[in-house]
Amino acid sequence: QKMPNSSSLTEFLLLGFTEMRALQFLHFSLFLGIYLAALLGNGLIITAIACNHHLHTPMYFFLLNLSLLDLGFVSTTVPKSMANSLWNTRVISYSGCAAQIFLFFFLISAEFSLLTVMAYDRFVAICQPLHYGTLMGSRACVKMAATAWASGFLNALVHTANTFSIPLCQGNTVDQFFCEVPKLLKLSCSDSYLREVGLLVFSISLFFGCFVFIVLSYVQIFASVLRIPSEQGRHKAFSTCLPHLAVVSLFVSTGTFAYLKPHSISSPALDLVLAVLYSVVPPAVNPLIY
Repeated sequence: QKMPNSSSLTEFLLLGFTEMRALQFLHFSLFLGIYLAALLGNGLIITAIACNHHLHTPMYFFLLNLSLLDLGFVSTTVPKSMANSLWNTRVISYSGCAAQIFLFFFLISAEFSLLTVMAYDRFVAICQPLHYGTLMGSRACVKMAATAWASGFLNALVHTANTFSIPLCQGNTVDQFFCEVPKLLKLSCSDSYLREVGLLVFSISLFFGCFVFIVLSYVQIFASVLRIPSEQGRHKAFSTCLPHLAVVSLFVSTGTFAYLKPHSISSPALDLVLAVLYSVVPPAVNPLIY
């Protein structure tokens, strides 16, 4: 379905998981289960932290923010995919696609910034415990969380504006179950898509910078933990750090592989599985890990 240009595009066709009706219902049921698990898990974390004043500490304040981001993140892609399976359609409106891309970038960037802040919080708590009260005061924590949300918002604004300024003339079929920038760039018909590729590379570099910071924080954290004389103390320190490390690893490994894997092993099925792994699974698994 060739289109003269993007100005006449009113909708996109998303990748369906399957054409078979029975399997569409299975996909709907699986996604519904994951979605409800994510809503319930993150909802419980938010409620517990909000209602229990013993949990009004920096670590739980950041965890509350992480759960809010996870709720938004899983709600950006999953309900639309479920609805399409249920009604046996693949259509998403132009504005719906733009909204998905904006929210996806906003929430994924804010989440990664927040995971970086959480690594810093654990680093200060374990490596500089005497300075914890001053470095992680309530005002400082609010500023850090606000910066994470704001950076996500700016990143999303730039990517969305840029992606939708590119002329698209290779049809309107997006090879993914939600609107994903690399798949939209394949529909472009001019070299202007290279600007967005440059921006993606820049974003990935920032992600990588955050990741290096997280890894270095954890190297120092584990070095400090291993020096703790009591086994109980070591166990307590590890138990507050390992969940965070598990979440970061899941998030980074699947996302990085999805975006940086070689073209030779790329296939619609693999892209689909990877997208589910980095966009659907983490929000549902994070509450379990924590």
